[in-house]
Amino acid sequence: MKEKDIILGVSGASGVILSYYLAKAIREQGRRLHLVLSDAARLTWELETRLSLQELAGLADVLYEPQDMSAEIASGSFLTEGMIVAPCSMKTLAGIVTGYTDNLLLRAVDVCLKEGRKVILCPREMPLSRLHLKNLYAAAQLGCSIVPPMLSFYGGQETVEDHLHHIVGKILMQYNMSYDRFRPWKGNARSEGQ
Repeated sequence: MKEKDIILGVSGASGVILSYYLAKAIREQGRRLHLVLSDAARLTWELETRLSLQELAGLADVLYEPQDMSAEIASGSFLTEGMIVAPCSMKTLAGIVTGYTDNLLLRAVDVCLKEGRKVILCPREMPLSRLHLKNLYAAAQLGCSIVPPMLSFYGGQETVEDHLHHIVGKILMQYNMSYDRFRPWKGNARSEGQ
């Protein structure tokens, strides 16, 4: 198994900047990064960020076109540690739980699931409808870890970037990786002397 290979899928949900922070962190961990963006992710990137798409693509060891179904990550015989979809749109989520693999991002998730590899989904929608919740539950039943990019304040997060680092840290914990910009809960200081 290539324990240092991780696939990062980026769908068209809001919050695509998370993928940039995550890609940087994965590279800092010494992992090989395989990156696939949906067509909608490319559009959302242009609408939401001031970075060029090349700045994200430049972090990848391999960048795939979303329709390249002949890519190595489309095959279970290509070994990886697993896949992260961040952010994960509700359309992508629906494709995952129904096995509708009409692009490389969905096919790569399908491959990881059938091979028993870790799949982490970072769903990005608010509020969540009953259908969204049903699909998230179905994804969890299929073995996906659901790590929504939620705000946390227990680590003293004050800026958007602080929150992004926290979310990245929580995602990387799923692969037993530490992240030096993540501030874990250290317990209630008031109870230390009791």
